[in-house]
Parts: sequence; structure tokens; C-alpha cells
Amino acid sequence: MVRFSVGSDGRFNLPGKTAFVTGGARGIGFALARTLHAGGAKVVLSDIDGPAVIQAAATLGQERTMGVAVDVTDRVSLNAAVEAALERFGGLDIVVANAGIAPVPAATVLTTDQAVFDRTLDVNLFGVWNTVQATLPQLIARQGHIVLTASIYAFLNGAATAPYAITKAGVESLGRALRTELAASGVTAGVLYPGWVDTQLVHAAIDADPIASRMLDELFPRPLARRVTADEVANAAVRGIERRAARTVVPKRWLPLLFMRGLANPLLDHLLDGNSKVQKALHDLEMRGRPAAERSGRVETSPERRTTG
Repeated sequence: MVRFSVGSDGRFNLPGKTAFVTGGARGIGFALARTLHAGGAKVVLSDIDGPAVIQAAATLGQERTMGVAVDVTDRVSLNAAVEAALERFGGLDIVVANAGIAPVPAATVLTTDQAVFDRTLDVNLFGVWNTVQATLPQLIARQGHIVLTASIYAFLNGAATAPYAITKAGVESLGRALRTELAASGVTAGVLYPGWVDTQLVHAAIDADPIASRMLDELFPRPLARRVTADEVANAAVRGIERRAARTVVPKRWLPLLFMRGLANPLLDHLLDGNSKVQKALHDLEMRGRPAAERSGRVETSPERRTTG
């Protein structure tokens, strides 16, 4: 029988544990690092922005912290960061594969720039895979826990942000597979599903884009679209780590759709297909993303998008 590393209260207790967090310079990653550190863990913050992550680590104090520049798309960079963490703290107990980006501006599949698509997959999907590969031997040695940051877009329709949704669905699948594959080793894996979080990423992807903002308002009722803070996500995620949870959804109002998606998603997709305001927003995105010759009318385009149902 596998014995997990837990305290007398049945929790995976943080004091004395070492956590490795990617995307740790700001947003959810930094909030997670700060919350883990406040709970008594030693924390390695990693981020592609070296000066920013070193400064972020310094704000937590010199004790039990370390900031390191890491490009999660580069396995050599990741391996070097893990080696530095081992030299400083001796091992890893918790890994949070959190680094991610959102394609900006919003675009349809037809008008998404190939470089944007490639970069989104490189960071959000392959970067998570690379993080798992680089850290898993340490977690197995110490019967640790790994968290993969997905999104509610792992189970929502990804219209206008397909590259992002593709990566987050992939991250969810990876987390589920890891949970099963590692069950006999004493390591546990969990998937974190944040909703819309008040971070720079969301500001750039939605607030700075009037078409994306309009589409979001049409897609989701205001209670669902209400944002949470990075600290709310971090607090829920750390509670999930302490429970070795398989999934953590923040805010919890998204839980019914997560569990009922097999029934709800076909209906929601059908409603979106026939929603004239959604279709108008998608048309506007396509026109914005097409070459100037098409927008000026020299190439025939239809002002109407075909709807179904």
C-alpha cells in the first residue's frame, strides 16, 4: 500500500516542504508562491523574466526563497533551474506548472497568426510537459504533489481563443493521465482550473480588446464572468495541495459545468452557433485580422456569418 507524506491531521503539510513554481514573477504564480511561503514552505520562483522573478522572490524575504530565470520551452534552462533548486534546498516536494500566455489580440482560427499559435502551444502545453519531465524524478523520490494550471477553457467553447483553449484542454488531459500513472508511486497530481482572474494576462487579452470584451459579455452571464483575484486562486490551490486534490476549480460556481460538460457543452455550442451577437463579434474579429485589401472591399467578403439552428 502506498503511504503518502501527510501530517497527523491527514494533510500534506507545507512546513519544511520545497515548492517549485513556474510563471512565478507575477499573477497567479507569484500569489501561489507567496501563499506557499506563508504556509511554511521553501519556495523556488521561476520565470522567463529574470529580474522580475528575482525581485518577486526578494519581496518574500531571503529566508526559504529563491528566484531563478527559466524559459519553460527550453529543457536545458529548466534542468539548470531544477539543479539550482536542489543545490539550495536539497529536493522538491511540490511543483506548480503555472507558466502560460494568452494569444493577443483575440482572433478566429482563420485569422490567427501561425507564430502566435506556435508560441502559445510552446509555452502553455509543451512548457508544462517540459516542467513535468524535469521535476518528476524529484517528486517521485519524495512522494510529492504536482499541480498543472489549466483553465475553465479546458471545458468551455474556445471560440476566438482557440490556441489557448487547445493548450488548456491538453494540460487537463496531461494532469489526469499523471494522476493515474503515478498512483502507485506515492506522487499525486492535480489540475487547477481558474476562471477569469484579475491579472495582467486578462487585462491584455480582454480589457484592452473591445471586441473580445463585447463577446465575453454576450457569452457569459455576469455572475459567471465576475473575476476573482490571484490571491483567491492561490488560497484555493494551496488548500488543494494540502488535500492532494485531483482538481481545484476557482471560483466554485464553475463546478457544475465541469462535471456536467458532457450534457451541457453540446447545448451551449448550439446556442453559440445561433447567437447573432456572438456571430457578429466573430465576424468583426475576422475582418480585423484579415489583410487590408480584404477589409477595403477589393476582395469579396460577406458581412453576414451563417448561423445554424
